[in-house]
Amino acid sequence: MIDALRLIAGWALPWLLGIALVASLQGRADRAQPAGEAAWTVGCGFFVGAFVLTLWMRALSMLGLRFSVAAVALPLAVAALALGALAWRRQRRSNVSRDPEELPGVPASAAVPASAGVSPSAAVPGPPASRALRVLGFGIAGWIALRFVLLLLEVLWIPLYPWDAWVQWATKARVWYGMGRMVPFVHSDPWFAANGAAWFDAAPNYPATVPLWQVWSSLALGRWDDALMNLPWWLVAVALAIAVYGLLRASGVSALTAIVGAWLVSSLPLANVHVALAGYADLPMAAYYALAALALWRWTLSRRWPEAALALLLALACPTIKTPGIVWALTLVPAAMVALWPRRGLRVVGIGFAGALFALLVLARTHPLVLGYRLHLDFAPAWEGLVDSFFLLGNWHLLWYAAIACTIVAWRDLRSPRLLPLGVTIGAGFAFLAVVFAFTNARNWVSNQTTINRAVLHIAPLVAVWTVLLARQWLDRNRACRDAAPVPPERGPVQAMSASLHGP
Repeated sequence: MIDALRLIAGWALPWLLGIALVASLQGRADRAQPAGEAAWTVGCGFFVGAFVLTLWMRALSMLGLRFSVAAVALPLAVAALALGALAWRRQRRSNVSRDPEELPGVPASAAVPASAGVSPSAAVPGPPASRALRVLGFGIAGWIALRFVLLLLEVLWIPLYPWDAWVQWATKARVWYGMGRMVPFVHSDPWFAANGAAWFDAAPNYPATVPLWQVWSSLALGRWDDALMNLPWWLVAVALAIAVYGLLRASGVSALTAIVGAWLVSSLPLANVHVALAGYADLPMAAYYALAALALWRWTLSRRWPEAALALLLALACPTIKTPGIVWALTLVPAAMVALWPRRGLRVVGIGFAGALFALLVLARTHPLVLGYRLHLDFAPAWEGLVDSFFLLGNWHLLWYAAIACTIVAWRDLRSPRLLPLGVTIGAGFAFLAVVFAFTNARNWVSNQTTINRAVLHIAPLVAVWTVLLARQWLDRNRACRDAAPVPPERGPVQAMSASLHGP
């Protein structure tokens, strides 16, 4: 019980700090905020707070201060209180001020606020759900909660799992926890040359965010425990589900649809494996990238600087989790270009993609020598392994079938101004994966289904959310077309008599 309380308190602090930071970024709160904004703030708050936690721990190491609960927690607690007070003060001012619709003479349509991340039309509430749909929604929510309980037991009971989690990430956490600060790791040659006066593991150049999470868990716990220190992986899954629900709800979908979207993200089999066998950096990478892309998408709709600041903060966290996070963060740039230059942005992005494809094809067919380096790429994708991973194995349920089906059915909605930036981000992400698995030595790990599934996991949650949004866009468009269809005029008695005499 004491261990549980220490862990809960240890991770509640950065989560509350992140919630306070996101809430304070939002500026003055609005009474008419769409449903789901609170869930979006809470979900994103964990990732913001967890990232800020690691930034502070890095700063402590740079200052030469030893890791301790007091050194790490006290400044974060002060920051959380200050930011929480700021957010509460803004909320209070908003509650004191009168709403526009309360002013005499102002029409109700003019009082609809520009909601954070959604268009006003998307924020209009639909008809209340029937009792059966509400029961179904509660059933799915209970299913998700039960699944998270079982995953929590897996995290708490299973010791650190071997392979990468054992030789690339936790090695750093164990040393940093014992030393009380971050110390550099080196490759094998410098390690041999140092005669044991250096630290070595299988990936000394990997980023530090994930090991620092494990260090903080151990500090909060008061001892090294290679099972309990992995609690952040479970928190990542929970916070991601909450944020996805909030995002979908705030975008105007029904509560049931938002719950289904959260279930799609939280039930991905490979994502659940990365929670139960915690210690890898791929699930955090997927969560940070998905939320950065979704925050950017909200900015494309609202053009509010808090959304841009949140997207930038989450994108900056990506390279600190995994080295490919640099490229994943760059895949957000085309969406920003399309949003900033609606008329020419898509054309510029298309030309950029075409130029990159041409350069890849040239390098695949030639062997140019530049500054003494021979540049050449072999185009040899492992098609069989790719097809097996996406469509035959049980890693993703039917996600890719659903995404392809929605793309075919709702192809006219792909270029809608509302969804185009998010679609461009996903296109850039798949372009990155295509280059990796077709032109680099990563294809060697496709046939045995190791690297490919972990790399695809980085984009899978975002694709699941995009599929739900695309399906909703298609349904809304068809409903609008059906409602706008002209109704044939009623026939008067003279027209009816004439029709009966002359036939149809």
